[in-house]
Amino acid sequence: MALDRISLSRFRNHDATALDGTRRFNLLVGENGAGKTNILEALSLLSPGRGLRSARLSDMAKAEGPGGFAIGASLTAGDAEDLIRIGTYTEPQRPNRRLVRVNGAATSAASLGEWLAVGWLTPAMERLFSDGSGVRRRFLDRMVLALDPAHASVAARYEHALRERNRLLAEDAMPEAEWLAGLEAQMARQGAALMRQRAAVISALGAELALLPEEPFARPALAYDTQAPFGEDELRKAFCAGRPRDRAAARSLTGPHRDDLLITIAGRDVPAAMGSTGEQKALLIAMSLAHAVLAARGRPGLLLLDEVAAHLDPLRRRTLFDRLRTSGAQVWLTGTEIAPFEHIRAEAAIWRVESGRVERIS
Repeated sequence: MALDRISLSRFRNHDATALDGTRRFNLLVGENGAGKTNILEALSLLSPGRGLRSARLSDMAKAEGPGGFAIGASLTAGDAEDLIRIGTYTEPQRPNRRLVRVNGAATSAASLGEWLAVGWLTPAMERLFSDGSGVRRRFLDRMVLALDPAHASVAARYEHALRERNRLLAEDAMPEAEWLAGLEAQMARQGAALMRQRAAVISALGAELALLPEEPFARPALAYDTQAPFGEDELRKAFCAGRPRDRAAARSLTGPHRDDLLITIAGRDVPAAMGSTGEQKALLIAMSLAHAVLAARGRPGLLLLDEVAAHLDPLRRRTLFDRLRTSGAQVWLTGTEIAPFEHIRAEAAIWRVESGRVERIS
């Protein structure tokens, strides 16, 4: 199954863009600022969450338009008729409320994860290793969500209880013990599930990464870094015991909201943050490929790679394309020219993008 018959209406710099006749590899070529990444962002919104830029919905609507945008696509199988039509949109009167339809019926954004597993790699993600733990935690949660759509509701319930507990802790008067106990029970229940989901995905990614050779790409080793105890009862007791310290800090200092994803270079035991720029990009590519393989085993997989070939030598580009070919995912790539993609040119659908307009050239 793959995405086809894709449409963008009043999205970023695209007024009315259609992409038909997609293939396993799909290449968007054009100058910087032409609107290539905007197409990838639109495709990323066919999954739960805020897309690959994490932008406000109101900022995505075409500036010269009336406000609001629409993105649609068909999930197809070979030459068969459309199986599923999925779409997401906003309305001018409510520019920051995302609406979703599947086969014409209104549904939630979270339900998109039941139809399609979407992953992406962008140049901005190269800061993953040097930024704080919150960035890596969100990166991990996005990977978990692509594999387990239920992760979104678990995380949302945990965050709601966490905000309420923090609000009570920050008040001048000492909150009633029953209120805190109720919130802590909710946090423990959802937090334990959250940690199990994260640990399971890290373990599955580690097993998939272990199958990859260390050359020509550096291979990452992943570990889940948490100071919180696993298990609902243990986590609830930790929240209760930490009340005095948390009240002094006016926030919860223990829990899965403070966890981290540790990434090292396999075989060298060197933190990824200490690797070269080339090694760090290779680590990101390896993780994205392993995740795409896992995602494609359950639902249709979509992998969005923005400028991924720009700084790879010919050997690494060829190896990357060979691995993408066997990943099971439909792949979308961007580049300023076709030359770096010669290895897949004959099997790719290619569009030229210019000022928000798209022309099929192969």
